[in-house]
Amino acid sequence: MGALLKITLIGVVLALLGERVMRFTRRVNYFREVEPVDLPNCQYLKGIEFGSEDIDILPNGLAFISSGLKNTGAVSFAPDKPGEIFLLDLNDEKLHPSSLRISRGFDISSFNPHGISTYIDEKDDTVYLFVVNHPNFKTTVEIFKFAEEENVLLHLKTIKHELLHSVNDIVAVGPESFYATNDFYFTIYTLKLVELFFGLTWSNVVYYSPGDVREVASGFHSSNGIAMSNDKNYIYVADLTGRTISVFKKHANWSLSPVKVVLLHTLPDNLSVDPVTGDIWIGALPNGMKALVYNPEDVPGSEVVRVQNIHSDNPIVTTVYLNNGSVLQASCSATVYEGKLLVGTIFHKALYCELD
Repeated sequence: MGALLKITLIGVVLALLGERVMRFTRRVNYFREVEPVDLPNCQYLKGIEFGSEDIDILPNGLAFISSGLKNTGAVSFAPDKPGEIFLLDLNDEKLHPSSLRISRGFDISSFNPHGISTYIDEKDDTVYLFVVNHPNFKTTVEIFKFAEEENVLLHLKTIKHELLHSVNDIVAVGPESFYATNDFYFTIYTLKLVELFFGLTWSNVVYYSPGDVREVASGFHSSNGIAMSNDKNYIYVADLTGRTISVFKKHANWSLSPVKVVLLHTLPDNLSVDPVTGDIWIGALPNGMKALVYNPEDVPGSEVVRVQNIHSDNPIVTTVYLNNGSVLQASCSATVYEGKLLVGTIFHKALYCELD
């Protein structure tokens, strides 16, 4: 009887492990084959070689690009080079990104920029740039003022808080307030694998202002990109390994209530909202495992997805660009401006494409 019980228990454990392995492989699209979807008019952005993790474009066509992200256990092509913020004028045909200077007093040597977001003060048109930073693999949020005439970022404030423990992305809603996603991106490497394997839903969204910090949404596998609708009434959140976009209603007291969830075929990273149509543009990973465990002989691919009419009963989800890594590796951001598409990556190059 004892031997039979042991055999039964072993069988149950193996069955559970098998079921978990199947869930894990589906969650990271382990077996997905990439069938290319090309765009005819694309070129690399010169000077960006070590990542373009997040991109935010101002209404006048100036684009901020975070570059040089380093993460525990993940590949970096320039591990000793500090991160940078690039500025690109999309109205200039030369398309030459320039690395922005940062004012004195800020520790550039440990600068490790991740998600970014801009905020324009309607009172005086001041442009604030919010940057998720990981100095020494910790998490801070840095607020800069963009001095366009001097082409410099003036550092204003460093924000630390126990609820902002592993921030991935951010959307600014005021001069000192924002929503942020925590995703355990900067926890130890083995812990991330545990999260992926067991499908833990321990990621969340936090609202921050100087006098009010609180969790406003939870239950994500890996909350990642975050964006706000053009009318400022809704917040969109990407769940990377959940392969979903969640829509939340934003209330006057900054709380969020769930509206709907849109399931995707890919792993969505950063989100941006088309300023004209309201479409959501997503930089995504067609196969997440290839980005997590980098193999130069089998590199991670890139995908750009557009979601139209997300508030309708039948949103339209379209793959606009798909590459096996031969051109662009590990895409994570995509944003548009007047028929122009910028595609960023975690640790590789950046791509500019003409959509029209």
